[in-house]
Amino acid sequence: MMPDALRQNRYQMKRCFQRYVSKGRKLMKNQQLMEELEKSLDDKVDKEKLVEGFLGYIICSTQEAVVLPPFVAFAVRLNPGIWEFVKVHSDDLSVEGITPSDYLKLKETLYHDASIHDSPIWAKQDDNYQLEVDFGAVDLSTPHLTLPSSIGNGLQFISKFMSSKLQSDKPESSKPLLDYLLTLNHRGEKLMVSDTMDTMSKLQTALLLAEVFVSGLPKDTPYLKLEQRFQEWGLEKGWGDNAERCKETLNCLSEVLEAPDPANMEKFFSRVPSIFNIVVFSIHGYFGQEKVLGLPDTGGQVVYILDQVRAMEEELLQRIKQQGLNVTPKILVLTRLIPDAKGTKCNVEIEPVEHTKHSNIVRVPFKSQDGKDLRHWVSRFDIYPYLERYAQDATAKILKILEGKPDLIIGNYTDGNLVASLVSSKLGVTQGTIAHALEKTKYEDSDVKWREMDQKYHFSCQFTADMIAMNTSDFIVTSTYQEIAGSKEKPGQYEQHYAFTMPGLCRFATGINVFDPKFNIAAPGADQSIYFPFTQKKNRLTHLHPQIEELLYSKGDTDEHIGHLADRSKPILFSMARLDKVKNITGLVEWYGQNKKLRELANLVVVAGLLDASQSGDREEIEEINKMHELIDRFQLKGHIRWIRAQTDRVRNGELYRCIADTKGAFVQPALYEAFGLTVIEAMNCGLPTLATNQGGPAEIIVDGVSGFHVNPTNGDEAGAKIADFFQKCKEDVSYWNKLSTAALQRIYECYTWKIYATRVLNMGSTYAFWKTLNKEERQAKQCYLQMFYNLQFRNLAKAVPRAAGEQLQASVAPSEMVVKPKERQVCPILRNFLKQEQAGGSN
Repeated sequence: MMPDALRQNRYQMKRCFQRYVSKGRKLMKNQQLMEELEKSLDDKVDKEKLVEGFLGYIICSTQEAVVLPPFVAFAVRLNPGIWEFVKVHSDDLSVEGITPSDYLKLKETLYHDASIHDSPIWAKQDDNYQLEVDFGAVDLSTPHLTLPSSIGNGLQFISKFMSSKLQSDKPESSKPLLDYLLTLNHRGEKLMVSDTMDTMSKLQTALLLAEVFVSGLPKDTPYLKLEQRFQEWGLEKGWGDNAERCKETLNCLSEVLEAPDPANMEKFFSRVPSIFNIVVFSIHGYFGQEKVLGLPDTGGQVVYILDQVRAMEEELLQRIKQQGLNVTPKILVLTRLIPDAKGTKCNVEIEPVEHTKHSNIVRVPFKSQDGKDLRHWVSRFDIYPYLERYAQDATAKILKILEGKPDLIIGNYTDGNLVASLVSSKLGVTQGTIAHALEKTKYEDSDVKWREMDQKYHFSCQFTADMIAMNTSDFIVTSTYQEIAGSKEKPGQYEQHYAFTMPGLCRFATGINVFDPKFNIAAPGADQSIYFPFTQKKNRLTHLHPQIEELLYSKGDTDEHIGHLADRSKPILFSMARLDKVKNITGLVEWYGQNKKLRELANLVVVAGLLDASQSGDREEIEEINKMHELIDRFQLKGHIRWIRAQTDRVRNGELYRCIADTKGAFVQPALYEAFGLTVIEAMNCGLPTLATNQGGPAEIIVDGVSGFHVNPTNGDEAGAKIADFFQKCKEDVSYWNKLSTAALQRIYECYTWKIYATRVLNMGSTYAFWKTLNKEERQAKQCYLQMFYNLQFRNLAKAVPRAAGEQLQASVAPSEMVVKPKERQVCPILRNFLKQEQAGGSN
């Protein structure tokens, strides 16, 4: 593609490439490339022709370029998930296709001097010996999706693939499914089929007899009256609670065996009784049900998990009843026990999850080197030395409470996902992961500049842990397509982990492929008992209105709020988030301060963080607190702004959204990047018109101009003007606000409920459990590769992270205590080849 484009515009492109290389070695981003392209052309017609033509498209699709005169290497993203890497000679415009690994090696040379200090001796001698990890090399036999539009539809894809694999004239082609059904049990009690069902012919005969039998019975005949006949044919409980349900499930399996198709495959596995006990890991921050929101490292993830657990328990109870089983499900949320709990319940070992019957928060402490419980909070960036020991202690606690292994483990964020990977590998349990946010995408160039940031953020550990968890997981749950593969213009969070390097440490030739069928989209909702429309007058919490009135409008600064609203007649522009750089609350205040029209049309109320920097122990929050005070003073915003410290009462927060709606106000989410946007969902649930960042999930939640608006957080003038324009239209047309409010609610009801979410995630758990049995040998090779990488790389990185004051830096757990050893009869081929090469090298 590029050679043809260069030949067609040879003279102009030589001038352009001379500009690219004129300033020596550097990394150029897309915007810089386009600017230099335009500057190299004097003729306006030529410029328009070139920029709008094929070459302009290629340069526009280039995410970055490495300039190493006389060469320029391009990373071209043609479509979501589809990349090409090429190297162009600036003198003769010759083009060479290169591999991702080759491109990364060129990129590393730009940072060679900065990264060489303290690098291992072998890294200094030859860049070819930098550690290179290629997870794609052990995934070659795994089928992948091919179309960008299909990314995130992993469950549908594997249902198709399993159908094709089971579809054959040979009866034994369906034997893996029978083998899987034979493993189903609950505490030793067989489910669906008995051990006598050892051939496909026996199973098909039993299905036929049972279908004929139940067809002649009333639909509501309880399973108890069918049980004896079923057992005579080798069938056990789990098919259904009555004749009708049993018939549907029997028929579903018969169709899967006779003529497999994806719809029947997915439907059947949604009915298989394979999930009763679930473990959810969420380790960092203060995980609790009250008085925690707004504390360091504690925000939307806590709300997400509590609502997720309630929805999954409700769905589990319904499924178990329909399966005709008398089983009590259990869901455990494993988090950290913090003795110095700051007035929360984070020092309580076991706490029931409110509005559930069988779900509990289970807290396990971090251990110091002398084996004592670590008493205080630890930042999510400093948590890595404690995770391996935590995984061991958590495993013991899980086995004790559940009296056996869980059926599904779900991790959250880097730390929870890594621990979920360790525990699931040890116990042999299906694992799902949820990123919530991937820090590499939050901080620009944080991979190549990892060394500059490592003392503060320990990204060497975090990015390594992320790669281990992504590749260990059976399935990955995301909230949006953008989270995986971004948009046409910008890569997604996961896509940015396809190929990257940390110079002097590790090169990921293939990190994660977004076409992997493990990726799935399951958008969460909001608790509709808390977040309901402001128009539901009978349900409004009017007893809270005096508190909210004081919170919004009282005069004078207190420990709870700063600033006041001089003109109460104006609508309120409202935002609520953690006070950190990415959430960009200070950016919102700056937009507001700079836009005179917006200040005239609306008041600004923000709920974020602490008000006094001396009370915070979080580095980023301290910087943002100081910046907030500076902005309020610079733009003289007192009288226009109310800054309220973080609020932890979700019930009152729900009514606060509705009180903002009463003022005909709006909610704004200004984040530089937001993986999903729970507050966007909450606000829209309450009927509050919403403007939210176009960077990340909110861009999918909101249909721009229909159910809300997108704002560009990197262009404050444009964002401020768009918000002001919304309020101006509302002022001119009173029906405009109501139109947006109604559209927001309609969008929520169609796409974003917890019922839809829970059904989808449990379907993933049951289907991927069978999927991994079909790929057992490939998985075993990859697990071996991952274990080697964990032991030789991550453990050393974690050991180097400073522990809490007074602790020595030493490994907390011996490798043999945590890592599952490969079976003695089988040696991982990758490890075997690696050892042979080492031995050959040692003999020279």
